[in-house]
Amino acid sequence: MKFNQPLGGNEMPRFGGIATMMRLPYQETAQSLDACFLGVPIDIGTSNRAGTRHGPRQIRAESCMIRPYGMGNGMAPFENLQVADIGDLAINTFNLSASCDIITDGISSVLKHGATPLILGGDHTLTYPVLRAIAAQFGPVALIHVDAHADTSDVMFGEKVAHGTPFRRAVEENLIDPQQTIQIGLRGTGYSEKDYDWGRGIGFQVVQAETCWHQSLTPLMKDFQTRVGQTKPVYISFDIDSLDPAFAPGTGTVEIGGLTTIQALEIIRGCQGLNIVGADLVEVSPPYDPSGNTALIGANLLFEILCALPGQSPRKAAR
Repeated sequence: MKFNQPLGGNEMPRFGGIATMMRLPYQETAQSLDACFLGVPIDIGTSNRAGTRHGPRQIRAESCMIRPYGMGNGMAPFENLQVADIGDLAINTFNLSASCDIITDGISSVLKHGATPLILGGDHTLTYPVLRAIAAQFGPVALIHVDAHADTSDVMFGEKVAHGTPFRRAVEENLIDPQQTIQIGLRGTGYSEKDYDWGRGIGFQVVQAETCWHQSLTPLMKDFQTRVGQTKPVYISFDIDSLDPAFAPGTGTVEIGGLTTIQALEIIRGCQGLNIVGADLVEVSPPYDPSGNTALIGANLLFEILCALPGQSPRKAAR
C-alpha cells in the first residue's frame, strides 16, 4: 500500500502549491483513510473577539513548513497511516444550532469511514457537536481538555450552546466520562472562587496553570495514562489560548500566565499509547495573529497529535 506523503520543499517551494494541511493530498471524503484533517471555520459561538472562522485556512497556510518526520518525537506518521485533508465543513454562518447539526453529521461521516478526525477550528463551540458524533460511535469518552477556561458555563447571554458551554453540555448528554476528564491550564480572573467547582464536583481533574509554572507536565500525563489505560477511547480538545500570549497572541480570549509550547508538547507526547479517537485544535484567530506564529503553533500541535495516534511507535528517540 502506498501512503500519502506531504509535498516536499524540493518538489514545490513551500510558499507555492495548494494550501492543504501539511501539503497533503486533498480528497472529498474520509474513505480509505486512517486519519484526516478537517476544517470547521466557525466563530458565531464566540463571546469576545471574532476571527476564528479564518483559523483553518491560516493553520493550513502555516503548516507548509512541517516535514514528515518528527525529529524530537521520533515519529514518522506517514509511513504508518493513510492521511489526507478533506477540506472544510460548510457550516451555516447565520445559524449556530444548524451549524452544530452540520458538524455532528460531518464527523459522523468521517467515523463511518473508520478514520480519526483531526479538526482545525474554529471556536470552541464546535467540540460539543463533535463529541455528539464521537460518543454515538464510542460511548462516553475520556477527555483531555487543554485551555485557559473551563468552558463549563450553563448559559452565555441566555444561550445553552456557545464556546463557553461545550463541556457542561457534554456531561449532561453523557458524551464524556467526568471521572476520566482532565482540564489543564485553567487560569485568569473569574466571577467567584467557585468557578471551577462544578467540574471538580463531578469528577474532573482540574489542573490550574499556576500549578504548571516551571514544571514538566510529563509526570501529570503519566498519571493520566495510568488512570485511563490503553483501551478507553480518548478525545483531545486543545484550545490555543491555553498557551501564554507570549507564544500565541492570536486568539479571542487571551489570559496571561499560560502554558509554554514545551509544556504543550509534553502534554501531547504524553498521549502516546492512549486510544485517541479524535481531536481538535481551536480558537486560532488570524486577525490577532500578525506574525502567523499562533497558527504555526497550532499546525505543529496537530502534527504532534497525528503522531500520537494509536498503532505507531518512535523510530528513534531524541538525543
